[in-house]
Amino acid sequence: MGPVYDRVKELLVDKFGVPADEISPEATFDDLDLDSLDLVEFALAAEEDLGVRISDEEAEELETLGDAVSLLEAKGAKVSA
Repeated sequence: MGPVYDRVKELLVDKFGVPADEISPEATFDDLDLDSLDLVEFALAAEEDLGVRISDEEAEELETLGDAVSLLEAKGAKVSA
């Protein structure tokens, strides 16, 4: 994918303890053992780290990690070097 995907993967590994080998664009949040509270925390972490706002409604619509990355990219997420 790209830099946003790589940063999201880092967030999942560092903040949520998801094993890196389980992370793929097709993985659902259920596949990654993330519950609804984790999803809210993920959205907040992504907002802070990538400089975009994700509404609760948008977060609820996310099914896969690829969906999350696509949303973040569409909102202009920036990965700082």
